[in-house]
Parts: sequence; structure tokens; C-alpha cells
Amino acid sequence: MNKMNFTRRDFFKVTTSAAGGLMIGFHFPIMAEAAADSSAVEVNAWLSIDPDNIVSIVTPQTEMGQGAFTAVPMMVAEELDIPWENVRHVFADANRHVNNDNLYTTTSTGGSTTVSRRHPYIMQAGASARERLRVAAANRWGVAVDQVVAKQGMLTSGSNQGSYGEFAADAAAVTLEAEPAIKAYGDWWLLGGDIKRLDIPAKTNGTAVYPIDVSVPGMVYAAVQACPVPEGKLVSFDFEAVKAMPGVIAAVELKQVKDVPAFTDLRSAVAIVAESWYQAKNALAVMPIVWDFGRGATISYESQTAEALGLLAGAGTVLKNEDGNIGKNLDTGVNQDAVPDLIAASGKVVAGEVYSRPFEAHATMMPPCAVADVKDDRVDIWTFTQDIGRSLNEVADQLGRDTKNVFLHQTYLGGGFGGGYNMDVHRQATAISAAVGKPVKVIRSREEDIAQDSQRPPIWGTYKAALGDDGLPVALVTHFVGEEKQPVFSQRGVANMPYLVPNRRHEYSVVQNHIPIGYHRAPGANSNGFIVEQMVDELAQAGGWDPLEWRIKMTEGNEPWQRVLLAMKEKSGWTTDLGQGEGMGCAVVESHGTIAGCVATVSVSRRGQIYVDRLQFFLNSGYVINPLVAREQAESSAIWELGHAMMGGLEMRDGRIVNTNFDSYSIIRMPDQPPVIEVNLEMSQNQWWGGLGEPAGPPTPPAVANAIFYATGTRIRTTPISKAEL
Repeated sequence: MNKMNFTRRDFFKVTTSAAGGLMIGFHFPIMAEAAADSSAVEVNAWLSIDPDNIVSIVTPQTEMGQGAFTAVPMMVAEELDIPWENVRHVFADANRHVNNDNLYTTTSTGGSTTVSRRHPYIMQAGASARERLRVAAANRWGVAVDQVVAKQGMLTSGSNQGSYGEFAADAAAVTLEAEPAIKAYGDWWLLGGDIKRLDIPAKTNGTAVYPIDVSVPGMVYAAVQACPVPEGKLVSFDFEAVKAMPGVIAAVELKQVKDVPAFTDLRSAVAIVAESWYQAKNALAVMPIVWDFGRGATISYESQTAEALGLLAGAGTVLKNEDGNIGKNLDTGVNQDAVPDLIAASGKVVAGEVYSRPFEAHATMMPPCAVADVKDDRVDIWTFTQDIGRSLNEVADQLGRDTKNVFLHQTYLGGGFGGGYNMDVHRQATAISAAVGKPVKVIRSREEDIAQDSQRPPIWGTYKAALGDDGLPVALVTHFVGEEKQPVFSQRGVANMPYLVPNRRHEYSVVQNHIPIGYHRAPGANSNGFIVEQMVDELAQAGGWDPLEWRIKMTEGNEPWQRVLLAMKEKSGWTTDLGQGEGMGCAVVESHGTIAGCVATVSVSRRGQIYVDRLQFFLNSGYVINPLVAREQAESSAIWELGHAMMGGLEMRDGRIVNTNFDSYSIIRMPDQPPVIEVNLEMSQNQWWGGLGEPAGPPTPPAVANAIFYATGTRIRTTPISKAEL
């Protein structure tokens, strides 16, 4: 059995101090612990300081490539005022968080919220530590607190001077009368600058540990198969047929409690346990299994599409959403219900054909994996998760254990994209380990990963509008069809679009669906933007407007949108006339509090081959704490969404996903990426924080589709775009 060697550089330890601090960080009970630095002092739950003035900062959020392990330390370091080279990041202790009243507020990682929503209490933790250090120094020197300056890791007052490390133990014992306020934008010394990510060295020198890397003494392996048709259940399996195969140890049935499980509930499945994962996988592949496929066996993407087209031909449910713009811009005396009548009476009606996008999978670089070691007195788990606290609670629930005896060990994640919220792999691993009495590593095959993923839902949509004498819409009805499990995804970015149409109505309908639905980078906005921003282009063309000028006109008075649109006009070299075979298209979508504009330049060969030559992005998130990582995330989300739009698309037949590996479900490769991607940060400075991990994705496909229209005259109404006949 191979053993992993861990050094202090790999996993920092912060242990009990004279001030009574608790241990933070990784705990590998089944391995020899690295020598702990007992001289480090925990000033508060977020940070510890050692005598060399090295500050280890706890990061409750998962690092899956988006920069959380840099953003959180940056926010703490900004307020603490410590040289950046003195900062280290530490994995948060999920057990400590859960069993101390959610000590770190939340460990949830998603929705582009690590900075946008969590900066107040994260920065306040740094400010609190700084003030406690000042009080400690003032007490020792016999001076007033307001005479002590804390700056760049040093405390000074007149001729008195000392490092943070010298006062850390005293500071840990200080109780402040009131917690200090955090700095306002404009007072930052660290935030707002380009800071290289702290996780890059470990990821480039091979020391970064992912769940799939974890190996423990006595560990066995499990391959799992859930019902190929989601919501279906296991009827029987014949373990006798495979138990003599090499390495096979046992078969374990995983029982589904709910008829329709949520995406973190255990699904009906069977596992083969063996000495190696390939032995388990091979035995599972040939073991006779009988399934009850349930209602989903009669559903296909084609049947859903037929149902959607029927629904679009009639009236949908009128959305009532006070947060949207439904009814807010109606002409005086005009009832919302009269909007269709206004369109019918108009002299110029524009009616769009049906747009659609299919199911999509997360297909993360690392397939879902978990290692569980279930003992009588404790449970240890390493797993694929974007919320270590929630997953710890789910493991305890699965086993009926007290959370105090469950230890979930945070690792890096090989991609997430929302998929880490939607997993039951940690439940599978703990259930199997409990059944066989050994530590178990569960690895999902790529086929099982894609087949059992919580997919991005499909969408179908159309519109009808009446144009006024100026060519602008005076009335607009949109009708989108989503699926029954998450109908809200059929509304995002449509019901609350910013364009100032005087008379506005949005309707939605739902189709039958048994496929699990989960969060995918910019959920709802990702697929809906493809439809809305091509609809906008069609309306502009029908009214004789340049599509970018149309957007500028229709968002007048909306400063955040105007900032983006005017930057696109001024900086992109915008034109709709590049000549035959070349085109430039634009799109703007808001998601996670950020307005993201994209200008795409494409060329299409005479044989219909599409080349995305350049993508230009214009992002307004209010504030940005790390422009370098912001640009990286914009590029990442754009490529992610471009890949789905150009070559993705899950196929569902007889209730099951049939293209479940990369030979049939394509993702974008390096040679297919645009040679030029430019990111412009157009920040408003009016006290608002938007997210940056997702928003550049949604405008990318419609900008490319609009560019293809100007290059070829053909409108792309569905994805994958690569299958379009041009």
C-alpha cells in the first residue's frame, strides 16, 4: 500500500497556545503527523501568528481553481496589515466549524459569493485581530491604545517597537469593548492590486492533494453504479456471478430513502468493493443487475422538446415577481394583461422562432471521489465538495452519528462549477466503509459521473414584440419553458431584463423531467442569455437599429449597464460590417451582481468551419479586490461556457444520458480556444460588490452566435453551435 508523505509546507498546523487556542487545519489520524509548530498563537479563529511573524489564515471556502485560497487571506491581511509575503493559508477545520455554531459563518463555496457577500465578516476578523494586537501593545508599554500604530506586521508607539508575533499571545487574551469597522474602498493598501494566487506553487510542484490522491492503510476501493435512469431503483443483483473475480471483496447495496432524492441524498445503487478500483469496476461492469427504471424510462430529450413546443404554442403562467421588472414600466392605464392585445393591434409585429439549449454536464477534471474511514468512535472523510460543513453534516446523517465524531478533511478540488454542491459520493463512501469495516475509496468512472450528474437543465424560449414608429419595442411578451424541478432557471435574466420596454410580460411553462438538476456556473443566466441576447439583436435589426446602439438606448439611466455598453462601443472597434465570412457580435448579461459584456469576432470558412478569433469582455462588478484573478476567472468562465455552447450537449434517450464520456460528450480543448481574449474591468465605485467567478460565461455564446449571423446571415437557435449548417 502506497503511503503519502506530508510535510509542514503541505499542511500548516496551528495548535493549542498559551492563550487557549484550539487546533485548526488538517488532521490525518491514520498518518504520522508532521511536527507541529507549538509556538504559533491563535489570535482568533481566523488566524494565528508565529514568532517569525508568519500569519496563517484559515480559509473556510473550497479552492477549486477560482482563487478562494488567495481572496480570503487577502481580505484578512488587508485589515490585519501584514506584509503579503508573511501570509500563509490554512484549510479550515470542518468539525470545529460545525460543532461551534458555524464558527466561520459559512463554508459554502459558490455563487461567486466568497468576496461579494462574505467580505464584511472576513475583513472584520482581520480588523479585530489588529485591534487586539494594539491593545496588547498598549498594555505592555503603558500607553493609550490610540498611540499604538499597527502597520505591516509591526507595532510602534514612540520609541517602543515590536512585531505582531511578540504580542500574539497577549492579543489572544484581549476582549474588545466593540469590534472595529472595516476599511472603506479607497483606504486599501493590498486589495485592488494584482496578487498571485497562493495555491499555484502546490499545484505546479505536485504537492497539492485532491480527494483522489488520498490513500490510507488498509484502504480498499469501490466502484458504484446507480440506476441508469434517475429516480429508478435497484431490484436485484447477482454477486455470486462475480465474487470469484480477482480482488473482489464484497457487494454493497446503497438504499435510497426518498422516492425522488434531492441531489445530496443517497440514490439507489450497488457497489463492488475490491483490492483495486479497476478490479471493482470490471466486476461491476459484468455483474447482472435488475433495475426498476420508473417513470423516467418514457422520457427523452425529444419528448421534452415536443412537449415544450406544444406549451410554447399556448399561454404560459404569468410570472409574478416583485424583484423583476414585470409591470414596473407599464404605460399609465395599461393593464399587464393587455400586453398581448397591444401586440396584436400593432402595425409591426416581430415574432421569434424557438430557441433552445440542451442538458449539460459539469464534467470536472477530477471525477467525483471520496475516501471514508468509518470506525466505532470516529469517522474520517475526504471528499469532492463545495461545502465542507454541509457535507460533514450529511455524513453524520447518513451514519446516524454525532457530528462531534465526524472529521471531514478539506482538500483541493479538481474543478467544481457548482457540481460540488450536488454530490452524494460522500454518503456512498461512508455507507460502504461502514458495511465492509474498512477504509474505502470511491471513484466514479467518467461514465457514471456524467450519467449521474445533476445536470444543467434544458431551456426553450420564444418571444413576440410590437415596434413603435422609432423602431423600438413598445410591447414584449417572452415565453420560456424549463423543467419541473427548478423552474426558476427559466426566469433568470428574462423576467428581470434591464431593457426598458414600456409594456412587458413574461410567461413560463415546465416539461416533465426526472433528471437531477443542479447548479452550473451562472445557472439560468448561462442558457437564458443565449436566447435573450439574440432576441435583442433580432429586435434591433427589425427596427433598423445597430444592435449595440439599441442596447445603449434601451438602458438609458442605468449607470452600471451604460458603463459596460459605452466601454464596448469605445474600446472594441465595434462594427457589424467586416465583410463576407467575418462577423462581430455583442451580448450583455447580468449574473451574480455583475454586468458582463462580450464582443466576439468570428470567421467562418466556405466549408462552414467556425473560428472564434477574439473575445473581448467588459465587466462591471462594482469593486474588484484582485484584478489579476478577476481576469483569470473571466477567461475561465468564458472558455467553460464557450465549450458547452460550441460542442457540448447531452443526449437523453429512454430516460438515460447516453453520451457519457469525452468521445461522445465533447469539451473544449486548448487548440479550440480563441487565440485572443481581452478582459476590461469597468468598475463602478458606488458601494456595491458583484461576483466574478461566473458572469463572463453567459454573454459568450450569444455574442458568438450574433457574430456568426453577421458573418453568414444564418441565425443559430440551438447548441451545440458546431452542428449548425452554415
